[in-house]
Amino acid sequence: MAAAAGSGFAGDVPIINADNLVSNVKSLNYSRTFLSIISGVFAGIWGFTGLMGFVFYFLVMMVTSLGLLVKAKFSVHTYFDSWNRILIEGVFGGLMSFVLFWTFAYDIIHIF
Repeated sequence: MAAAAGSGFAGDVPIINADNLVSNVKSLNYSRTFLSIISGVFAGIWGFTGLMGFVFYFLVMMVTSLGLLVKAKFSVHTYFDSWNRILIEGVFGGLMSFVLFWTFAYDIIHIF
């Protein structure tokens, strides 16, 4: 991750480098999409059905958010413009990929 915030004077509004912010958000969305696909395959292989699959997805996304916070050393405003970016950005967008690969893997393993 590239640092998005620049250092300014004590009373100034933090300066955000737009290129670094866009790069960080792209990396965040890429990692969430990748983990959505992988967790969908695992949920299908493990045979999760109904609500259990969605609980698994949101647990994976919570662990992902925690991992990103640790990687950013809990200094979110250095890399992103708000906490919402690291906590919920891309979670619901990845849900469609999760459901697609979840049902696909479940059908291959448990139905066919």
